[in-house]
Amino acid sequence: MLASTLARRSVVTVKSNAARSLSVWSSVPAGPPDPILGVTEAFKADKDPRKINLGVGAYRDDTGKPYILPSVQKAEEIITASKPDKEYLPITGLAEFNKNAAKLAYGADSAALKDGVIAITQSISGTGALRIGGAFLARHYPNAKVIYLPTPSWGNHTPIFRDSGFEVRQYRYFDKKTVGLDFEGLKADLKAAPENSIVLLHACAHNPTGVDPTHEQWKDISDIVKEKKLFPFFDMAYQGFATGSIANDAFAVRHFTSQGHQVALAQSFAKNMGLYGERVGAFSLTTRDPEEKARVDSQLKIVIRPMYSNPPLHGARIANAILSDKALNTQWEGEVKQMADRIIGMRETLYNMLSHELKTPGDWRHITSQIGMFSFTGLTTPQTKALAEKAHIYMTADGRISMAGLNAGNIHYFAQSVDAAVKGNL
Repeated sequence: MLASTLARRSVVTVKSNAARSLSVWSSVPAGPPDPILGVTEAFKADKDPRKINLGVGAYRDDTGKPYILPSVQKAEEIITASKPDKEYLPITGLAEFNKNAAKLAYGADSAALKDGVIAITQSISGTGALRIGGAFLARHYPNAKVIYLPTPSWGNHTPIFRDSGFEVRQYRYFDKKTVGLDFEGLKADLKAAPENSIVLLHACAHNPTGVDPTHEQWKDISDIVKEKKLFPFFDMAYQGFATGSIANDAFAVRHFTSQGHQVALAQSFAKNMGLYGERVGAFSLTTRDPEEKARVDSQLKIVIRPMYSNPPLHGARIANAILSDKALNTQWEGEVKQMADRIIGMRETLYNMLSHELKTPGDWRHITSQIGMFSFTGLTTPQTKALAEKAHIYMTADGRISMAGLNAGNIHYFAQSVDAAVKGNL
């Protein structure tokens, strides 16, 4: 009897194991780890008190802590006092926020704004704006389904547009020799692109290099885009965060529209308002006239409805409160400038330490000529690996760092560690 029972159990176990081995998902391969999240995970696992995380793209104050803008706190107090409901937003989001987001990007004097020809929708931050744009253009852009991205670009750009059905190609952007802009290569590649191709442009604070065109170079790019009949798609994730000036950081978008370009624009309020987890953004298109705008609006709703139905409410209320109140807006712009100035200050300090105090081999002027949250340091993959393993300093393998992760308490240790890595003494 016992033997019979054990035999039956053995058969059941075998069948159960066989069933598990024949799982529907047995052929699903393991995906590669996210390069940024992987850096953060390694940082968290490190117990050394000197550890520094320079991978995450989020602002930190001079003590290395997350920073909530006082203007955001005040806006939340105003919202809470009004005892708002939690009803669904319309498909395209909070209308007042959309109006103010367009004004922020295109400028109060924008002809497109005055003529009422900007089709805009609230989005799930900048990533969601790009995804809406990709889906809309895949359905309605009347010409070639090709998009050109700068080399390099934000890591999420390629999967976003590939998942939207585009063929993704590259144009030259970063010059490793100068650690600056390859402007001649950029111009040559745009001139060689087929007519009607879409070109993705970082409006300011290029991610990941921190290298931006000058205003004069933007004008040349605008001329080439117009001559070649390319379609400009701007990603503006850092307005105000690059130079500290909202208007200056929007120069490219405003110049292109003033020159008659029809543009697509993805906006994010994660960085410049510190609303990372609130996921506040906007996607917009400039159209020919109000009638065309109405048709585009209707198709944006058709794209969004099956994607996520309607966007989050609370963050949009915060952003709108800041954008619609003159005093609060002025306060916010001052806070944005303070954040930008702190990062600029860290750049100057790091440059002086490497170039003058430590006399680290190499030309480090790119540290101060680059702009925004990120910097391409020029460090090699073996050097970044050594910094992580021996100095407990974490960054992406290509040497990109978030300048916001540096502060008065860790910049000396960082500079000394970089110096040791470059000299081969780490």
